[in-house]
Amino acid sequence: MSPIIQITGLSKTYATGFSALKNINLAIDKGEIFALLGPNGAGKTTLISIICGIVTKSTGQILVGGHDNEREFRATRGMIGLVPQELSLAIFDTVWTTVSFSRSLFGKPRNDAFLEKVLKQLSLWDKKDSKIATLSGGMKRRVLIAKALAHEPTVLFLDEPSAGVDVELRKDMWNVVRALRESGVTIILTTHYIEEAEEIADRVGVISKGELVLVEQKKALMERMGQKRLLIALDQSLETLPKKVAALGFTLENNGAQLAYSYDSKHERLDVAKLLSGLAAAKINYSDLSTQQSSLEEIFLGLVKQ
Repeated sequence: MSPIIQITGLSKTYATGFSALKNINLAIDKGEIFALLGPNGAGKTTLISIICGIVTKSTGQILVGGHDNEREFRATRGMIGLVPQELSLAIFDTVWTTVSFSRSLFGKPRNDAFLEKVLKQLSLWDKKDSKIATLSGGMKRRVLIAKALAHEPTVLFLDEPSAGVDVELRKDMWNVVRALRESGVTIILTTHYIEEAEEIADRVGVISKGELVLVEQKKALMERMGQKRLLIALDQSLETLPKKVAALGFTLENNGAQLAYSYDSKHERLDVAKLLSGLAAAKINYSDLSTQQSSLEEIFLGLVKQ
């Protein structure tokens, strides 16, 4: 199956000489949720803006549904919905007027039933006659998504979709994104909330200083690069760690109240019995033990640091 978005040799250099993107190659499959992670200034928004035709590229090619996004701009732009970071809405218009107008901009025939479905899906139906100025930040964010979906795009870009949204609304939005994917919409999102990518993405791309550092299935990435830790809560805090215990690979944490042992869950077999025997020999008593998996955030920070 051909990817719905194919990016080849994409670069962007501004007149000042600043290189925002460097030789980006990326294929995004139809119906997947792709999360693009990176620190501020990494090039996430620039990449999205070029795909959507808002910013011109320096070199390379972008195909959306097989169409070149420059030569066939109308065809590609009609396939794309974009939710920007900024809350750019006409504050004195109603929700319904805003969404209806967005649909008409793309030359789509009137379809009130479809718009009603979108607003209900985003929990906005009871606000359809409310003016934008009266809505909370989270509701305004949802209106932006409704606007982007009004012309029935097959690809939806979400640039920091959870910015300014509380935890409850954020989780509701994740459910909306999953539902959109189930309906066949391809989702590409940039986010600073690592748990957002960890929760809903199928694949993760890491971009740093304009370069695409890594693209991988989220689950495979965490299995390949994730570290596990054995945590042992001590009965009594220690000021220093006995040499024999340190030699086993333990470190002292939490003001001496906890021991930690890190290991590669994929390549290293954890011999718990040997570790606990070592503690017993050193007459160190413990009250509890647990394991902890590295989060996607820790993996991401490690990649960017490298």
